[in-house]
Amino acid sequence: MQNRLYLAERAAKVRCLLVKALNKAGSGHPGGSLSCADIVTYLYFDKMNVSPETASSPDRDRFVMSKGHACPALYAALALRGFFDEEQLWSLRTSGGLLQGHPDMRRVKGVDMSTGSLGQGISAACGIAIAGKADGKSYRTYAILGDGEIQEGQVWEAAMFAAHYKLDKLTAFVDYNGLQIDGDVHKVMNVSPIDEKFCAFGWHVQVINGHDFEEIDRAVTAAEAVTDKPSAIICRTVKGKGVSFMENNASWHGKAPNDEQYKIAEAELEAAYKKAKEALK
Repeated sequence: MQNRLYLAERAAKVRCLLVKALNKAGSGHPGGSLSCADIVTYLYFDKMNVSPETASSPDRDRFVMSKGHACPALYAALALRGFFDEEQLWSLRTSGGLLQGHPDMRRVKGVDMSTGSLGQGISAACGIAIAGKADGKSYRTYAILGDGEIQEGQVWEAAMFAAHYKLDKLTAFVDYNGLQIDGDVHKVMNVSPIDEKFCAFGWHVQVINGHDFEEIDRAVTAAEAVTDKPSAIICRTVKGKGVSFMENNASWHGKAPNDEQYKIAEAELEAAYKKAKEALK
């Protein structure tokens, strides 16, 4: 794994950029973007075999943001990795802009699958993984699902498919922040026990702190050692992580901060970024 401090610094920057982009857009989904930012950072700045120069390589690793509304986290990571200019982030959700409210693989370099309809992204990830297996490729496929998203029946059809075909190079992260647009996930439609359900479907399952890079790395390393089944990593996270008034607050699932709110969020996120950058020196 890369230096943990380096990943913390990158994640802090990802959060700064995504919240700024949402403020400029005036709409979008900050809560779930912030909760999965550490997972996305780990994948793009440590684990995955991807780069702007090899964005079309058949041997690159693939990533699917199954909960497509969390694409601001993905866009921020792609910009920092150099897939497109950072200034493009300010075009988020604008008519004719490069970056729409859900990922578009046709237009955005580095996006491997268009997503948005919840439950469908993991099926696409299964398709990518089984294609790699059929072609004898060594690339790995990663996907992030929301805990509210796994209320969709298609997720479990995909889970059954992945286990049946032994898609051992597929790793799915469940962003388990406990909240969805209508409130507490367990009150809207109880998804627990998530780990036991994936296990029952024939997956290798781990439960971790989704904001701890060392835990993420250990879990991914363990998943790579599994050779006969797909892996699910259930990540306990905080919705709105990094912005005090957004944390554990379902109302921030699908609205952007106004200018006054953004000033508060910006101050908190920039302070965290500066602290992470100092620690890296």
